[in-house]
Amino acid sequence: MSIIDFLLGRPIASYEERAEQIGIAAGVPIFGMDALSSVAYGPEAALTLLIPLGLAGVRYIVPLSLSVITLLVIVFFSYRQTIAAYPGGGGSYTVAHRNLGTLPGLLAAAALMIDYVLTAAVGISAGIGALISAVPALHAETLTLCLVALALITLANLRGVREAGGIFMLPTYLFLLCMFAAIAIGVVKTLLSGGHPVAIVPPPAPPAAVEAVTLWLLLKAFASGCSAMTGIEAVSNGSKAFRKPTVPLAQRTLAVVIVSLVVMLAGMAFLSRAYHIAAIDPNSAAYQSVLSMIFAAVAGRGWFYYLSIGCVLLVLIFSANTAFTDFPRVCRAIAEDRFLPVSFANRGRRLVYSEGILVLAVLTAVLLVVFGGVTDRLIPLYAVGAFLAFTLSQAGMVAHWRKQKNPSFRNISINALGALATGATVMVVIVAKFTEGAWITVVIIPALLALMYSVRRHYDKVGRAIASPTPVDLSKLTAPLVVVPMPYWSKIAKQALRAALEISHDVKALYVIEENKHEDDFCREWETYVVKPARQAKVPAPELVQLKTPYRFVISPIVDYVIELSQANPDRRIIAIVPELVEKELFGYFLHTQRATLLKAMLLIKGNDRISVLNIPWYLK
Repeated sequence: MSIIDFLLGRPIASYEERAEQIGIAAGVPIFGMDALSSVAYGPEAALTLLIPLGLAGVRYIVPLSLSVITLLVIVFFSYRQTIAAYPGGGGSYTVAHRNLGTLPGLLAAAALMIDYVLTAAVGISAGIGALISAVPALHAETLTLCLVALALITLANLRGVREAGGIFMLPTYLFLLCMFAAIAIGVVKTLLSGGHPVAIVPPPAPPAAVEAVTLWLLLKAFASGCSAMTGIEAVSNGSKAFRKPTVPLAQRTLAVVIVSLVVMLAGMAFLSRAYHIAAIDPNSAAYQSVLSMIFAAVAGRGWFYYLSIGCVLLVLIFSANTAFTDFPRVCRAIAEDRFLPVSFANRGRRLVYSEGILVLAVLTAVLLVVFGGVTDRLIPLYAVGAFLAFTLSQAGMVAHWRKQKNPSFRNISINALGALATGATVMVVIVAKFTEGAWITVVIIPALLALMYSVRRHYDKVGRAIASPTPVDLSKLTAPLVVVPMPYWSKIAKQALRAALEISHDVKALYVIEENKHEDDFCREWETYVVKPARQAKVPAPELVQLKTPYRFVISPIVDYVIELSQANPDRRIIAIVPELVEKELFGYFLHTQRATLLKAMLLIKGNDRISVLNIPWYLK
């Protein structure tokens, strides 16, 4: 077994794709982990902004959470319809592009791409933040731990969708079990105590209020809390990964994700208020996550606490898997329309879009390094892309239903409500978070649009340049003029020269010699090894061309001669045969000059349509 097979698994044939498709059990961790894990940072992001209000700030988490839940339910019903209308993958790009036009489609694509990069970065940084909450001694290693987690997730996704689902299934369902258990225990204790439960491990007392509540502060808290809704589109975008019947399975998976998320958001808000749990400044040495404080208050710091924190850690880190599943699919759809390099549409050895996975890994690593792996620094960039994609998708669905022969008023109303609600949220998020980092997203989206349009213009230009509606011209066919660089006489040179004579009788052997020399051993050997055998075989002997160089350069004289030869023979093709020694051992590669590789590159860069390069390898036995 090779190292590649060990790390990535054996290659999967195209006809095996059906076996790689998934059901609800695997669909929840693959497409829902980002949304589910957002309970670990969405409510906390809102509470963090309410710190200046002291204990009074905790009271506002319930109405804020209810606002997010209302929006969540609206988006849920909207995306149920999207799945039914586009069972082959109804991502925002596909829906907006087909129904609203190219620009709205690319706008949705740019927003989604940014959202998925942030999803990966925020998920990993929040997961490592949960680990640091339990083990504060690791605080100094935050960035290193984030990058290690990123590498492991990248590797898991390169192994394929089904295998990634198997890896992430256990921690996902264990996380849900721990969350539901903690919420149930906390709610029961609250009800039994008349609304005043006693925490087993009391949370730190909220700081004294230093500000009064304002609408602006609540809007900012709501904008941060909306980060809990990212990842909702993933099921719709990846519905093609489900086995048949695709639509019901995808819709049920989305329902499981949304219901679980609603229960957890409502439960966290209720317990935060009941136990007076406020957020702690994430830059503080005494930092604890809100989830950590809830688990400790409800069940103490026993085995359940550490099991729950461990599950939170894994699920937060693995939540990046949603981005790694959907980012490559979005890139594939855009690439098929020639707005990204077409290589993004190629599936790798495990039937996944490997190039998209690797690009996402690099972009996420850059983001983690720039922001030091701290979740609170990344949250302000979040949600703009997600809600902009939501809005364009729902607006596209409105246009989709209106194109039908008998449009359903119910369907149009659901998607119109979704478009209006998410569109209003986009404006709130942009305004509330603009100075804190949302401006970066607002600037990057137009830059991505410009990049995608430039890629499409390039493909259009190439398409026009190479288009040929006429048949092949077979008149005036002439033999090519063949040149063979020869550093010295050897088996390699002999094989290349024979190949040249098989192609054409007009062959020139190029030999580079220093300017102050007139002849050397090779020139004398030429008569014996080439000219005499040619005469005996009654074939034209190749011409030996000595290229003088004063600077001991080898590549430049050959390239210049080939270009001059092409200019002097405008009606003939020039074939440059490049002999090359090939060693099977990697060690041997570094012991040679690799002039052949450089020569080929320079001929292709400086050449023209009539200069061809033919490589003649000689394998070292």
